[in-house]
Amino acid sequence: MQNRLANETSPYLLQHAHNPVDWYPWGEEALSRAKREDKPIFLSIGYAACHWCHVMEKESFEREDVARLLNEAFVSIKVDREERPDLDEIYMAATVAVSGSGGWPMSVFLDTEQRPFFAGTYFPPVERWGRPSFSTLLRRIAELWRTNRGALSEQATQLVAHVRAQFETETRASVGADANATAVRELAGAFDPTFGGFGSAPKFPPCAALALLLRHQHATGDEHALGMVRRTLDAMKDGGIYDQLGGGFARYSTDERWLVPHFEKMLYDNAELSRVYLEAFQVTGDPEYRRVATETLDYVVREMQSPGGGYFSATDADSEGVEGKYFVWTLDQVQSLLPREAAEYFAFFYDVTPEGNWEGNSILQRKRTLEEASNALGVPRDELARSLDESRAVLLAARAERVPPLLDDKVITSWNGLMLGAMAEGFRVLRDRRYLASAERAATHALERLVRPDGGLYRTLRDGRAHLDAYLEDYAFLSDALVTLYEAGGSARYLERALSLAERLLADFSAPDGSFFATAAAHETLLARPRDGHDGAIPAANAVAARVLARLGHHFDRTDLSERGQAAIEAYGELVRRSPRAFATSLGVMDFLAAGPVELALIGEPGAPEREALEVALAKHYLPARIVAHAAAPTAEPSALPLLRDKDLVGGRAALYVCRNYACAAPVTDPERVADALRG
Repeated sequence: MQNRLANETSPYLLQHAHNPVDWYPWGEEALSRAKREDKPIFLSIGYAACHWCHVMEKESFEREDVARLLNEAFVSIKVDREERPDLDEIYMAATVAVSGSGGWPMSVFLDTEQRPFFAGTYFPPVERWGRPSFSTLLRRIAELWRTNRGALSEQATQLVAHVRAQFETETRASVGADANATAVRELAGAFDPTFGGFGSAPKFPPCAALALLLRHQHATGDEHALGMVRRTLDAMKDGGIYDQLGGGFARYSTDERWLVPHFEKMLYDNAELSRVYLEAFQVTGDPEYRRVATETLDYVVREMQSPGGGYFSATDADSEGVEGKYFVWTLDQVQSLLPREAAEYFAFFYDVTPEGNWEGNSILQRKRTLEEASNALGVPRDELARSLDESRAVLLAARAERVPPLLDDKVITSWNGLMLGAMAEGFRVLRDRRYLASAERAATHALERLVRPDGGLYRTLRDGRAHLDAYLEDYAFLSDALVTLYEAGGSARYLERALSLAERLLADFSAPDGSFFATAAAHETLLARPRDGHDGAIPAANAVAARVLARLGHHFDRTDLSERGQAAIEAYGELVRRSPRAFATSLGVMDFLAAGPVELALIGEPGAPEREALEVALAKHYLPARIVAHAAAPTAEPSALPLLRDKDLVGGRAALYVCRNYACAAPVTDPERVADALRG
């Protein structure tokens, strides 16, 4: 048995292709049938790595009796939220309005005009936790559709008005210089000094907030801001949310201590976290932050990059139907794989105990530093470190023999942009050319496989099939990443492609108030045209669009681009004033626009010792507002980039020019003088 989802590319939709439910993908066929047969629509939204989506499938969608109810009384549509963020955002607003909270699986009931009249998330097979059984809910809604359509229509009218209001901006306003300090105070008020992070469980990696705190500390010297960053980064890297064997972070921690993760790994989290750890390494020089950034990037290159160059989306939380089974250990398992002494060291350091720390198993975590463990065990530090390294390699190899979680191997343009930029920044800071090679492979893949014939972008690609028109976040994140790749040492063609994507973004997504819609002007007509300015699980697309316009404006000396970026932020100015913490990425853009970037021009053969020495010296410095241009040597043709004009080798040697507003200090050829030049 298979349904219409068998023709889709999304792993999430394909998971449901053999349900007895007569599923449709979102599209005209399903929507027309609902109108023709006068049936309500059951819209189920989730994603492949979603644990509770799997639970609801097993409990309800695989059951013949539930399928019969759905097939007789509803038109059932299944949507991958990662493919269709527009539908997810619209109907999530309705779900939160109805139930008070959101999440996935999202279960929404629509009338024949796509208007929601009831919504929730997971519904159990029998009544519990104050929720009706899914079968009871279906029968009740089917009955109301037959007997009290007017009440459902009134509810739909109210919900549609609420949803549309969520995507309205308020009075345009400038963002004051005090917004950063206010955001920092808000974060300090929510900070958990014991375990790091902000607020209570569940805890999600607060990447945008940590980046804001690092910028604030850089500008003001506020050590408390840096302390909040360090406590949070330390707790996350030592906790179970971090894969202590293979590198990379899980989606979030279910507890306040960062011990018990929801075991799915998302590409976007690892992109953002690797960049935050890179920045923290530059600020503090802490080798632990370098280690975590390196291991996270290595994990992505090893496990999440396709042979063609694109980055995969996620891995599941479940293995063999059990959440976390792939990642947890028992003491017996560790002792069976390692020599006695090595097993003792490993178990002590990573908290593997007979009783376990989670459901009878042990999630690997670091409860003490290497020095503390060395002292407690009476083992020299270097000997312990060597033993732990060898043991990790053994256990990682043994883990690879287990049944792995599902790999969601679709390539999403925006998430690839985030990871591509992180890889490029990894090379710029760590000088490991493997990361530059990874970023360039990803860029080539995106520019060859994710570009439509008309020059626009596709949203996603899997099994050689690219489809769905891209969203604002796809254009913004990929364009921004291409600028980062160029600045890290990539070809100037990446900067040119970034500019062409940004110009397409301006043409297709601009709103009258200066902000950007999430969907292009030619996108299918939905209940509302979504847009948003605040950060969520990923940075706000409006803010990243503004950032790349500002960066390109400085690279090409185009004030029109910089002004357009400022307008996009100011469209949300009143909301930023009221809740600056929620607009951390936007605040970073305003810092860039207000003060102007440090402009760096590197002249010299890429990879040659003299230029590499300058780049190594430059990489030590945290420069949150910068642009970087580079060339091997001057040519007879004037550069299209103002920052490179009239720049030359100095006495035949590679040189670094440090400039502000295109006015440059004397060039630097000695790496020892880079720090002084940056201080200006």
